[in-house]
Amino acid sequence: MALSAQAAYGMYPHDVALNQVVQTLNQSGFGKEDICMMVSPRHPIATIVRQANILNAEPEASAAATGLIGWLMKFGAVMIPTVGLFIRSQVFLQALVRKDSPNGYGNSKALVGLGFSEGDALRFEHQLGEAGVLVYVACPETSKMTGAVELLRRTGARETATLGKEETALEAVA
Repeated sequence: MALSAQAAYGMYPHDVALNQVVQTLNQSGFGKEDICMMVSPRHPIATIVRQANILNAEPEASAAATGLIGWLMKFGAVMIPTVGLFIRSQVFLQALVRKDSPNGYGNSKALVGLGFSEGDALRFEHQLGEAGVLVYVACPETSKMTGAVELLRRTGARETATLGKEETALEAVA
């Protein structure tokens, strides 16, 4: 299976409840394996992953880190530049990990691998350097792209759009 040439994405602020975004997508028929997230290294998730030391941590902190990492590993892919990469899907692995990239992932080349233009990829990389989360949903069926964009918008995305066969529809949310 190749990465769908069609997708929807939303750019979220750092304080979004990602579990609610994912739950809304799941309830609408999008599986976790179809979701890829790029999380800012300044995001609270990144902090927990960075500080996770399951062997030496307090039991409560260890359980929280283990639960979070287990949750992240259920997605098609989760990238946290300079922190970590979780990839469940071979398709996302091929799209995100680029031989021509010095870090392999976590930069604009990884986003280009998902189908973003170089300009958009650089813009999102810059935005993610500040804070936030980019949620990308692969949509093999064209008819699901519009619904995915609406779900992303309803769950608090500041910017939503589609990528794919149809002309890209970009909309900034106030």
